[in-house]
This record gives sequence, C-alpha cells and structure tokens, in this order.
Amino acid sequence: MTPMNIPPRDAVLISEVGPRDGLQSVKATMPTADKLRWIDALVAAGLREIEVGSFVPARLLPQMADVSEVVRHALTHPGITVMALAPNLQGAQAALAAGVHKVTLPVSASAAHSLANVRKTREAMVEEVRSVVRLRDAQAPGVLVEVGLSTAFGCTLQGSVPEDDVIWLAGLCAEAGADEVGLSDTTGMANPAQVRRLFTRLRAELGDRAGAAHMHNTRGLGLANCLAAYDVGVRTFDASLGGLGGCPYAPGASGNVVTEDLVFMFEAMGVDTGVNLHRLMAARAPLQAGLPGEPIYGMTPEAGLPKGWAAAGTASG
Repeated sequence: MTPMNIPPRDAVLISEVGPRDGLQSVKATMPTADKLRWIDALVAAGLREIEVGSFVPARLLPQMADVSEVVRHALTHPGITVMALAPNLQGAQAALAAGVHKVTLPVSASAAHSLANVRKTREAMVEEVRSVVRLRDAQAPGVLVEVGLSTAFGCTLQGSVPEDDVIWLAGLCAEAGADEVGLSDTTGMANPAQVRRLFTRLRAELGDRAGAAHMHNTRGLGLANCLAAYDVGVRTFDASLGGLGGCPYAPGASGNVVTEDLVFMFEAMGVDTGVNLHRLMAARAPLQAGLPGEPIYGMTPEAGLPKGWAAAGTASG
C-alpha cells in the first residue's frame, strides 16, 4: 500500500497530534464544539494529516468520549488524512467503523513499559498488530495501519532501551503487516546522535515502511532531534499545536514538539511544509477558547515572525 500524503523529497509532512496526544494529556475535557472548531482551524492552516482522537473506553479517557463524532466531522474536509489511535483490536474496530484513513497502534519498545501501559508483552502487542491488519484487510483495505514504537529512546521504568530491541521489534511489526513503523521519544530522553543512529538503522531495516519521528521537548531537545531525523531521511514529523500535552515528570516543560516552532524551523530552512504560519498561529485561539487557562507553549508565537518573512518566498508567507 502507498501511504497517503507522502511528501516529495524537498518537503516534509507535519502530522498534527494535538487533538489526541495533547487533549488526552490534560485534565480538562475540551467541549466537542470547540474541538471541531480547532480542527477546522488546523485544516485551514494547511495541515494535511491530523490525529483527531483515540478509541479507548470513555471511563478511562473521558476526554476522548466524543471521538466518533470528531472523526465524522474531520472527514468532511477533503484532502486530509484523518488518523486515530487504537490501543487494541477492539479500538481498531471502532476506528474503522468510524471511517478513519489511518489507525495508529502504540507498541512499546520497553518490556517494562509495555506491561505497565497495555498489560501485554511486546510479543503479544505484535500479535495485536497482526489481528488489526487482518481486520483492516477484511473490512477496510484502503486504511493504513501505523505502529508508533513508544519509549524507543529510553524509558522511565527500565531506563535505557537497547537499540537492537527497537529494530527487532520494528521488524516484527512490519512482518505483522504494519504499513509504517515510526519511533516515539515518549519520555523525552532522546538526543540527536541517538536519533540519527536509530532512524538510520530503522530505514535500513524497513525501507519505505520506516515512519514518523514523534519527538518530545521535555529536556529541550525536540527540534534538534527532529532535525537529526530529517538529516537521515525522515520526512514525517508528529507535533502538537502549542506543545499541548505536557510531561507530568517535568514540571513547566512541554511534552510534544510545538507545531508552530517545527514549521518555522523547516520553512526558514527552505523545506516546504505546506503550512501557513499565520493561520497556524491563529489556530491557537480556538484551542485556548476550548481549554481556558491551560498553558500552551511556543517560541515562534511568542517572538513573532521575522521582518520580511512574507517576502521571503516561503510557503508560509
């Protein structure tokens, strides 16, 4: 299968994960109407792939109770990939029924984190991927199945995660039928040299099925790690508007890479993101309206765009 929206060599795809990763990380629940307005603003800014929610039981994550309705609304926008996370076969079934274009399954590279997070071994999660792929093939063959390898760069429970384990598990997930396997810095422990090494190995192992870089800014290295991944050929990057979704173990630090800062970095380098920065920063307004008082981050929105930015000939001008 050919993934939708793969960018050309001189461009990158920014996958906005705020409506899922961001919203499920904060205590407050954003009202559905505000979520829909926020997604409309993200689409208007030019984002072409949006993770709109997570198919998990509402009793566990009340923030995601309206996910089917949010998916239905997102599908009214032509030309974007509507993506949702599903932790298991049951969630994937609901996601496919809702009509998503892509299902993301979290598989932990850390044995300890896998048991704590999904109460399954890593090998059992690979079997879950296989089951989801079978279901997809039977019910919705056009839908992509993506695996995000969480804790790929380190784990708060077990400490370091051997790089050989990450590549071994990525290979198993691809063999199980995943269309893409990306690497996630769940705990914000990655550094650029490590990112370069692991993504180089991942691309050597999986070729075109090597997926997105999902970096966190917990220790201030989010953008540096994204640039390291870009340097070794990664062209899809997860990010969250306003860095929504802080890390509870690093007070005052945002978890996810800030979409606005990531877009600015690439556009300033002459790398096309397809995103209009003025509209992207305007998308902060519906986010703040839906989550009043929630801290959001971003150096670019704070500093503003450089003088002459509009005349620089970038896509965001």
